[in-house]
Amino acid sequence: MAIKRFSASKTNTITNAFQANLTTRGTGSNMGDADVMEVFSIYGQASTASSELSRVLVDFPVLTTISSSRDTGAIPASGSVKFYLKLTDAPHVETTPRQFTLTVAPISRSWTQGTGLDTINYTDLGVSNWISASQGVAWTEAGGDFLTGSGEPATSQYFVEGTENLEVDVTDAIEQQLDETIGAYGFGVFLTASLESATTSYYTKKFFAKESEFFFYRPVLEARWNSSLGDDNNNFFLSSSLADSQDNINTLYFYNVVNGQLKNIPSIGAGQIGLSLHTTSGAPSIALPVGGGVVSNGDTNVTGGWVSTGIYSASMAFTSSTVTTVYPVWFNLSTEEQLLTGSAITVRSRSNNNNYQIPDYYCNVTNLKSSYSNEEDALFRIYTRPRNWQPNIYVVANSEPETTIIEKLYYKIFRVVDNYEVIPYGTGSSQHTLMSYDRSGNYFNLDMSMFESGYMYAMKFSFELNNGVYKEIPQVFKFRVE
Repeated sequence: MAIKRFSASKTNTITNAFQANLTTRGTGSNMGDADVMEVFSIYGQASTASSELSRVLVDFPVLTTISSSRDTGAIPASGSVKFYLKLTDAPHVETTPRQFTLTVAPISRSWTQGTGLDTINYTDLGVSNWISASQGVAWTEAGGDFLTGSGEPATSQYFVEGTENLEVDVTDAIEQQLDETIGAYGFGVFLTASLESATTSYYTKKFFAKESEFFFYRPVLEARWNSSLGDDNNNFFLSSSLADSQDNINTLYFYNVVNGQLKNIPSIGAGQIGLSLHTTSGAPSIALPVGGGVVSNGDTNVTGGWVSTGIYSASMAFTSSTVTTVYPVWFNLSTEEQLLTGSAITVRSRSNNNNYQIPDYYCNVTNLKSSYSNEEDALFRIYTRPRNWQPNIYVVANSEPETTIIEKLYYKIFRVVDNYEVIPYGTGSSQHTLMSYDRSGNYFNLDMSMFESGYMYAMKFSFELNNGVYKEIPQVFKFRVE
């Protein structure tokens, strides 16, 4: 699982705009229970008035739910995960501005959502509002207290058409909130200072709020990271001059499962682990070249390390061309205590027939269920083989046909009824929908709490051809969330 979404705990719109009489400003108005939020600047509506402004406030349970998720390992440590604030555009019949920039800045004071609903006449009074952050506590500066100074974790997004969704990287702000170097009170979203003071109106940009009836349109904070594990137990290659040094590296994994749960090895914890390769059980260790966890040519031990709770890995190149099968032996580097002798690994050789063809694959989700609970963390296992594959005919058929490993295989999920993309392909820098693979093929985990229950969803897969060029596999796999 490399995506986790956190729903907003509070949303509100605060404004100093005039009511319909163009005399009284709605500075005491509250719109905390409204299903939309609004950002605008109106210039010159009242002849003696300065600009009328509206700003959005949105908060998330950073020091409770998000912090707990990190403590339990549901999201990675700082530096291994990105956080994105996502607000969905709310279509409306009023004018939508174009070519403007919205600032997204941490809120530096605690605030109360309130229960106001009136986003038209601003007649619902309460807190928070333009003047007050909460009952009896005023903002230091009318319109909200935000961290927008030099060196502070504010960011922005430029809107060309004005109807785009907002999606900004707020990792720095969230990490600073988690370690409590700044206040953990959410984000303000508003036009830049130059646009708010401009002699031009920017009316009006709307987003769906947490009270929206539309499940997927509510504000979320999305954590993304690359959780893929590339276990080469069934993808182990002899080094070749046809491949570069990185492609000649093989990585093997050790999963320490105790009573059905992944647990750290007590004598190693989160430390280093050793690995050696042997032609048969009990045979001498095979000499290895420099690369991965091998420091010197001819070393027989590979230094590996802790990946996550109960998972360890080690990487090496392999140049023994006369060896076709190896057995991995994992051991404690300090005590040389043997921990595990793994199953036999076939050493493959790279071939080049000088006849390049664009790969094409057939896929199947071997453990797909018709429905899942929205409280489930589901594991999907993928069987893959080349399309139009012609197997050799044996006297006795294999009970489990060999799967083809695709090292760069991604997934996306969409709602069937309207093709709404719940999780688009994550092929960017975070690689958050890149699948893992092991001896049995490709696989990935999916947090079903991200899906609205009562709907049918479908998944599709895409693989990287070369240098950022991707090809989608035509099969579609459907499931329902209840």
